[in-house]
Amino acid sequence: MVIDGILYGLGSFAGGVLAAWLTGIPLIAVPFFVFGVFCLYFFRDPERTPPSGADMVSPADGKVMEVKPDGSGLTRVSIFLNVFDVHVNRSPVAGRITDVQYRKGQFLVASKELASAENEQNVVTVETSDGIRVIYKQIAGLIARRIVFDKKAGQQVALGERIGLMKFGSRMDVLVGSEWKILVVPGQRVVAGETLLAARK
Repeated sequence: MVIDGILYGLGSFAGGVLAAWLTGIPLIAVPFFVFGVFCLYFFRDPERTPPSGADMVSPADGKVMEVKPDGSGLTRVSIFLNVFDVHVNRSPVAGRITDVQYRKGQFLVASKELASAENEQNVVTVETSDGIRVIYKQIAGLIARRIVFDKKAGQQVALGERIGLMKFGSRMDVLVGSEWKILVVPGQRVVAGETLLAARK
């Protein structure tokens, strides 16, 4: 369980109790309790184990929206996370974080392609042990307006290691070069840290 979920859940439960006490209407607490339970569910953080021999795994739970060239010689895999998906993000590859850039932007609906370029986002570059760069983006959405990234440039990350989270609906893009063979297709559901996203050619 992510600490945010515990704090939001307890806050909501406390608000419900206070509202019921002040108004004398016990049922007024129900919406607070429902929201508190949802927060505990939303911020769940299940253990994940990458498959043996995996080169790249999905960095997020969700639905693959696009697999297409991004115009710069890279292929972009876009994953949309709805409010019912686990929102803890994981490193798609093992390697060293060489760059982290937070870019301010809009809060368009994250399922739309324009969100990849226009929305507020955290752009992370990881270099594998053999010098191959992989870029991934934590992208805010219409509701998700807070991106959490727990690592810094210069740190090593393991395959499938937790690197942060995005609150409520959002999007995750992974950009790879010609060294990779994409293993997912649009419409496919993926699981962070477990679903094979790509393999080295």
